[in-house]
Amino acid sequence: MMIQRKLIDYLSGFVTPHRVETIEKILQQRTRYITIVLEDLFQAQNASAVLRTCDCFGIQDVHIIENKNKFKVNPEIAMGASKWLNLFQYNQQDTNNTLEVIKSLKQKGYRIVATAPEGKGVKLEEFDLSKGKIALFFGTELQGLTEDVFINADEFLTIPIVGFTESFNISVSAGIILHHLSCQLRKSGINWALSENEIQNLKTEWLKKSLKDADLIEKQFYKSLPLRNDLKKTD
Repeated sequence: MMIQRKLIDYLSGFVTPHRVETIEKILQQRTRYITIVLEDLFQAQNASAVLRTCDCFGIQDVHIIENKNKFKVNPEIAMGASKWLNLFQYNQQDTNNTLEVIKSLKQKGYRIVATAPEGKGVKLEEFDLSKGKIALFFGTELQGLTEDVFINADEFLTIPIVGFTESFNISVSAGIILHHLSCQLRKSGINWALSENEIQNLKTEWLKKSLKDADLIEKQFYKSLPLRNDLKKTD
Protein backbone atom coordinates (compact mmCIF):
# COMPACT_ATOMS: atom_id res chain seq x y z
CA MET A 1 0.00 0.00 0.00
CA MET A 2 2.90 2.35 0.80
CA ILE A 3 4.44 1.82 -2.63
CA GLN A 4 1.06 2.22 -4.30
CA ARG A 5 0.54 5.59 -2.62
CA LYS A 6 3.98 6.68 -3.76
CA LEU A 7 3.10 5.55 -7.29
CA ILE A 8 -0.13 7.56 -7.13
CA ASP A 9 1.81 10.66 -6.06
CA TYR A 10 4.30 10.07 -8.86
CA LEU A 11 1.63 9.58 -11.54
CA SER A 12 -0.26 12.62 -10.25
CA GLY A 13 2.72 14.77 -11.14
CA PHE A 14 2.14 14.04 -14.84
CA VAL A 15 -1.50 15.18 -14.95
CA THR A 16 -3.12 18.48 -14.11
CA PRO A 17 -4.27 19.21 -10.52
CA HIS A 18 -7.78 19.57 -11.92
CA ARG A 19 -7.61 16.01 -13.28
CA VAL A 20 -6.47 14.65 -9.92
CA GLU A 21 -9.23 16.55 -8.14
CA THR A 22 -11.84 15.23 -10.59
CA ILE A 23 -10.69 11.62 -10.11
CA GLU A 24 -10.80 11.95 -6.33
CA LYS A 25 -14.26 13.54 -6.42
CA ILE A 26 -15.69 10.83 -8.66
CA LEU A 27 -14.18 8.03 -6.59
CA GLN A 28 -16.06 9.25 -3.54
CA GLN A 29 -19.32 8.63 -5.43
CA ARG A 30 -18.46 5.24 -6.90
CA THR A 31 -20.21 2.13 -5.61
CA ARG A 32 -20.23 -1.63 -5.92
CA TYR A 33 -23.32 -2.01 -3.75
CA ILE A 34 -25.27 -2.06 -7.01
CA THR A 35 -23.89 -3.87 -10.02
CA ILE A 36 -25.36 -4.37 -13.49
CA VAL A 37 -25.58 -7.57 -15.53
CA LEU A 38 -26.40 -7.42 -19.25
CA GLU A 39 -27.53 -10.68 -20.82
CA ASP A 40 -26.98 -11.08 -24.56
CA LEU A 41 -27.59 -7.51 -25.74
CA PHE A 42 -27.07 -7.29 -29.49
CA GLN A 43 -27.68 -3.61 -30.29
CA ALA A 44 -24.52 -1.57 -29.79
CA GLN A 45 -26.43 1.64 -29.16
CA ASN A 46 -28.30 0.10 -26.22
CA ALA A 47 -25.20 -1.52 -24.75
CA SER A 48 -23.28 1.73 -25.04
CA ALA A 49 -26.08 3.80 -23.54
CA VAL A 50 -26.24 1.51 -20.50
CA LEU A 51 -22.49 1.86 -19.93
CA ARG A 52 -22.77 5.62 -20.13
CA THR A 53 -25.66 5.55 -17.64
CA CYS A 54 -23.66 3.38 -15.23
CA ASP A 55 -20.76 5.82 -15.28
CA CYS A 56 -23.06 8.80 -14.77
CA PHE A 57 -24.71 7.24 -11.71
CA GLY A 58 -21.48 5.93 -10.16
CA ILE A 59 -21.95 2.20 -10.83
CA GLN A 60 -18.44 0.76 -11.13
CA ASP A 61 -18.94 -2.86 -12.23
CA VAL A 62 -20.81 -4.17 -15.26
CA HIS A 63 -21.08 -7.88 -16.03
CA ILE A 64 -21.63 -8.81 -19.66
CA ILE A 65 -23.04 -12.20 -20.68
CA GLU A 66 -22.41 -13.30 -24.27
CA ASN A 67 -24.13 -16.65 -24.71
CA LYS A 68 -25.44 -15.84 -28.19
CA ASN A 69 -24.61 -12.22 -29.01
CA LYS A 70 -21.26 -10.48 -28.93
CA PHE A 71 -21.27 -7.31 -26.85
CA LYS A 72 -20.40 -4.26 -28.97
CA VAL A 73 -19.83 -0.66 -27.93
CA ASN A 74 -20.63 2.39 -30.04
CA PRO A 75 -17.94 4.95 -29.07
CA GLU A 76 -20.11 7.91 -30.08
CA ILE A 77 -22.84 6.85 -27.66
CA ALA A 78 -20.69 5.48 -24.84
CA MET A 79 -18.64 8.70 -24.80
CA GLY A 80 -15.66 6.87 -23.28
CA ALA A 81 -17.66 5.52 -20.33
CA SER A 82 -16.21 2.00 -20.63
CA LYS A 83 -12.75 3.44 -19.94
CA TRP A 84 -13.72 4.20 -16.35
CA LEU A 85 -15.77 1.08 -15.59
CA ASN A 86 -14.78 -2.45 -14.69
CA LEU A 87 -16.29 -4.65 -17.40
CA PHE A 88 -16.47 -8.41 -16.82
CA GLN A 89 -17.27 -10.42 -19.94
CA TYR A 90 -18.51 -14.01 -19.86
CA ASN A 91 -18.31 -15.73 -23.23
CA GLN A 92 -17.04 -19.26 -22.66
CA GLN A 93 -18.17 -21.66 -25.39
CA ASP A 94 -20.22 -24.72 -24.42
CA THR A 95 -20.96 -23.05 -21.08
CA ASN A 96 -24.12 -21.49 -19.70
CA ASN A 97 -22.49 -18.16 -18.93
CA THR A 98 -25.68 -16.88 -17.31
CA LEU A 99 -25.56 -19.54 -14.61
CA GLU A 100 -21.84 -18.95 -14.09
CA VAL A 101 -22.42 -15.24 -13.47
CA ILE A 102 -25.31 -15.88 -11.11
CA LYS A 103 -23.25 -18.37 -9.11
CA SER A 104 -20.28 -16.00 -8.91
CA LEU A 105 -22.34 -13.00 -7.83
CA LYS A 106 -24.24 -14.98 -5.20
CA GLN A 107 -20.92 -16.15 -3.75
CA LYS A 108 -19.94 -12.48 -3.47
CA GLY A 109 -23.08 -11.71 -1.49
CA TYR A 110 -25.22 -10.16 -4.21
CA ARG A 111 -28.98 -10.55 -4.41
CA ILE A 112 -29.97 -11.51 -7.95
CA VAL A 113 -32.63 -9.05 -9.07
CA ALA A 114 -34.35 -9.66 -12.41
CA THR A 115 -35.99 -6.73 -14.15
CA ALA A 116 -39.46 -7.90 -15.16
CA PRO A 117 -42.61 -6.70 -16.95
CA GLU A 118 -45.13 -4.77 -14.88
CA GLY A 119 -47.12 -6.91 -12.49
CA LYS A 120 -44.39 -9.53 -12.11
CA GLY A 121 -42.22 -7.88 -9.50
CA VAL A 122 -41.82 -5.28 -6.76
CA LYS A 123 -42.51 -1.76 -8.00
CA LEU A 124 -39.38 0.36 -8.30
CA GLU A 125 -40.48 2.87 -5.65
CA GLU A 126 -41.13 0.01 -3.18
CA PHE A 127 -37.85 -1.83 -3.69
CA ASP A 128 -35.81 -2.32 -0.48
CA LEU A 129 -32.09 -1.66 -0.86
CA SER A 130 -31.32 -2.24 2.80
CA LYS A 131 -31.44 -6.04 2.53
CA GLY A 132 -28.00 -6.20 0.89
CA LYS A 133 -26.04 -5.69 -2.33
CA ILE A 134 -27.92 -6.18 -5.59
CA ALA A 135 -27.06 -7.38 -9.08
CA LEU A 136 -29.59 -5.99 -11.55
CA PHE A 137 -30.13 -8.20 -14.60
CA PHE A 138 -31.27 -6.74 -17.93
CA GLY A 139 -32.09 -8.93 -20.92
CA THR A 140 -32.19 -8.77 -24.69
CA GLU A 141 -34.06 -6.03 -26.50
CA LEU A 142 -36.76 -8.35 -27.89
CA GLN A 143 -37.10 -11.30 -25.52
CA GLY A 144 -35.87 -9.95 -22.21
CA LEU A 145 -34.13 -12.18 -19.69
CA THR A 146 -33.80 -15.93 -20.11
CA GLU A 147 -35.60 -18.48 -17.97
CA ASP A 148 -32.31 -19.22 -16.20
CA VAL A 149 -32.34 -15.76 -14.65
CA PHE A 150 -35.99 -15.90 -13.59
CA ILE A 151 -35.57 -19.34 -12.01
CA ASN A 152 -32.50 -18.29 -10.03
CA ALA A 153 -33.51 -14.72 -9.19
CA ASP A 154 -33.93 -13.75 -5.54
CA GLU A 155 -36.25 -10.87 -6.38
CA PHE A 156 -38.03 -9.21 -9.29
CA LEU A 157 -38.17 -5.49 -10.01
CA THR A 158 -40.56 -3.66 -12.30
CA ILE A 159 -41.14 -0.10 -13.51
CA PRO A 160 -44.84 0.89 -13.40
CA ILE A 161 -46.24 1.77 -16.84
CA VAL A 162 -49.45 3.73 -17.50
CA GLY A 163 -49.39 3.80 -21.31
CA PHE A 164 -50.28 1.37 -24.11
CA THR A 165 -46.69 0.25 -24.61
CA GLU A 166 -45.85 -2.71 -22.37
CA SER A 167 -42.16 -2.07 -21.82
CA PHE A 168 -39.36 0.48 -21.94
CA ASN A 169 -36.29 0.30 -24.15
CA ILE A 170 -33.54 -1.42 -22.13
CA SER A 171 -31.32 1.66 -21.97
CA VAL A 172 -34.28 3.73 -20.75
CA SER A 173 -35.13 1.08 -18.14
CA ALA A 174 -31.54 1.11 -16.88
CA GLY A 175 -31.60 4.90 -16.68
CA ILE A 176 -34.86 5.06 -14.74
CA ILE A 177 -33.91 2.30 -12.32
CA LEU A 178 -30.38 3.49 -11.66
CA HIS A 179 -31.46 7.10 -11.15
CA HIS A 180 -34.05 6.08 -8.57
CA LEU A 181 -31.92 3.50 -6.75
CA SER A 182 -28.71 5.53 -6.73
CA CYS A 183 -30.55 8.53 -5.26
CA GLN A 184 -32.21 6.29 -2.69
CA LEU A 185 -28.88 4.66 -1.85
CA ARG A 186 -27.07 7.94 -1.22
CA LYS A 187 -29.85 9.19 1.03
CA SER A 188 -29.76 6.01 3.12
CA GLY A 189 -27.49 4.99 5.95
CA ILE A 190 -26.19 2.06 3.94
CA ASN A 191 -22.42 1.70 3.62
CA TRP A 192 -22.36 1.88 -0.17
CA ALA A 193 -19.00 3.57 -0.82
CA LEU A 194 -15.83 1.87 -2.01
CA SER A 195 -13.26 0.73 0.53
CA GLU A 196 -10.01 2.66 0.86
CA ASN A 197 -8.17 -0.16 -0.89
CA GLU A 198 -10.64 -0.12 -3.79
CA ILE A 199 -10.27 3.65 -4.06
CA GLN A 200 -6.48 3.44 -4.20
CA ASN A 201 -6.58 0.69 -6.85
CA LEU A 202 -9.00 2.61 -9.06
CA LYS A 203 -7.13 5.87 -8.59
CA THR A 204 -3.93 4.20 -9.79
CA GLU A 205 -5.75 2.69 -12.77
CA TRP A 206 -7.49 5.93 -13.73
CA LEU A 207 -4.33 8.00 -13.47
CA LYS A 208 -2.59 5.58 -15.82
CA LYS A 209 -5.51 5.76 -18.23
CA SER A 210 -5.15 9.55 -18.19
CA LEU A 211 -1.55 9.32 -19.42
CA LYS A 212 -0.34 8.64 -22.94
CA ASP A 213 2.90 6.92 -21.86
CA ALA A 214 1.64 5.38 -18.62
CA ASP A 215 3.66 2.15 -18.91
CA LEU A 216 6.91 4.03 -19.48
CA ILE A 217 6.21 6.44 -16.63
CA GLU A 218 5.39 3.56 -14.28
CA LYS A 219 8.65 1.79 -15.22
CA GLN A 220 10.55 4.99 -14.45
CA PHE A 221 8.90 5.12 -11.04
CA TYR A 222 9.95 1.60 -10.10
CA LYS A 223 13.48 2.22 -11.37
CA SER A 224 13.69 5.23 -9.06
CA LEU A 225 12.89 3.16 -5.96
CA PRO A 226 15.81 2.19 -3.70
CA LEU A 227 16.69 -1.48 -4.01
CA ARG A 228 15.70 -3.76 -1.15
CA ASN A 229 18.60 -5.08 0.91
CA ASP A 230 18.17 -8.59 -0.47
CA LEU A 231 18.35 -7.24 -4.02
CA LYS A 232 21.59 -5.39 -3.30
CA LYS A 233 23.43 -8.63 -2.51
CA THR A 234 25.59 -9.83 -5.34
CA ASP A 235 26.90 -13.05 -3.77
